[in-house]
Amino acid sequence: MTSILDRPVKARTFAGTSLRRRVADNVATVLVTLSMAVALVPLLWVLYSVVAKGFRAITSTVWWTHSQAGLTAFVSGGGAYHAIVGTVLQGLVCAAISIPVGVFVAIYLVEYGAGTGLGRLTTFMVDILTGVPSIVAALFIYALCVATLGLPRSGLAVSLALVLLMLPVIVRATEEMLRIVPVDLREASYALGVPKWKTIARIVIPTGLSGIITGIMLALARVMGETAPLLILVGYSQAMNFDMVSGFMGSLPGMMYDQTSAGAGANPVPTERLWGAAVTLILLIAVINVGAKVVAKIFAPKKF
Repeated sequence: MTSILDRPVKARTFAGTSLRRRVADNVATVLVTLSMAVALVPLLWVLYSVVAKGFRAITSTVWWTHSQAGLTAFVSGGGAYHAIVGTVLQGLVCAAISIPVGVFVAIYLVEYGAGTGLGRLTTFMVDILTGVPSIVAALFIYALCVATLGLPRSGLAVSLALVLLMLPVIVRATEEMLRIVPVDLREASYALGVPKWKTIARIVIPTGLSGIITGIMLALARVMGETAPLLILVGYSQAMNFDMVSGFMGSLPGMMYDQTSAGAGANPVPTERLWGAAVTLILLIAVINVGAKVVAKIFAPKKF
């Protein structure tokens, strides 16, 4: 008799619990959706403003094929070819150094150095580098390469400063992607007699390749927009310069700073160049990200 009388009470209790869960789930869904909208509105606003103000400049073929050599700040014409080349060269050199070093450090931390003193020290140093401002990295490279070793200010010095900013982001992103690779995959490979280094190269890295490439692209996008290393380690040039070890070099962030100093906002000519350089930098980063996604999809493990 006691169990029969208790049944309605339990039913009401379960119904009340189920109702509370549905209400909590709906409230959480609404809050998450509103948060996304709040974050999305300023992002779209900024993107629209930049594209609307710089669209006119990038629609000209001269913009992509000519530099600003021989032009003054208030004379219209010329393009951003010199700045695009400079930004790409500096980014490529930075990536060529940062990507292999960052990936190998992450592999060591996950596969070999877990719990060791060197692993803990490396993790601590990566955490410190993550919070280093760009101007501090630029001053360090200036003190080491220019003031101490006597090397000239150059695009290579800028790339070395960008390495210090890009490296910790790559290490952290790669480390997280390697950690989420199931341990079962590693153990299955070891059971078949595959060496550890080959398991990492053939199983672990391809499984997390998509996320690793995404992290690399985020790191590259961050450093390509830095201005402080450009101001300290290389001067801005309106002419073409393919030499990474000497001479002033143009870049898109440097071009934006130069046009701001030339009176952007008060004069329409430097203003148009400023917004055009901003749109070009956004497009350049977008193209790199799309290309990286395609590469990651091609080399990702096939599903059967």
